[in-house]
Amino acid sequence: QLHFVESGGGQVQPGGSLLLSCVASRDIYAMYIMGWHRQAPGRERESVASIYDDGSAVYADSVKGRFTISKTNRNNTMYLRMNNLKPEDTATYYCYAPGVTPVWGQGTQVTVSS
Repeated sequence: QLHFVESGGGQVQPGGSLLLSCVASRDIYAMYIMGWHRQAPGRERESVASIYDDGSAVYADSVKGRFTISKTNRNNTMYLRMNNLKPEDTATYYCYAPGVTPVWGQGTQVTVSS
C-alpha cells in the first residue's frame, strides 16, 4: 500500500518561495514516475512536474525555471521547490503516482497573494 502525505503549503506574497514535501509510506526509489499536480478552484487538475527513476524531470511550461522537483530514498520524500511564486500558482498541490490504482495525497494548499 502506497500513501502520500504532503506538507509545506501556505500563504506567500508574489515572488516568494515555498518548499513542498511529499512523504511516501514506502520506498519510492524504484518508482518509474511520480510527480506533483495542482488544482485551482474551477480549474482542471494539471501536472506541474514529474520525476523519473533516473532522476530526470519534466515541467509544465508555466513553471519552468521557477520550480524544481526532486526526491530522495533517504526518507522516502519527494520535494517541490517553488521560487518566484505568482498568483496563478495558487492551488492545492497533490503528490501523485500513476498505476492500476493511481495514488494521490491529501493535498497541501498554496496561496500566493499580496
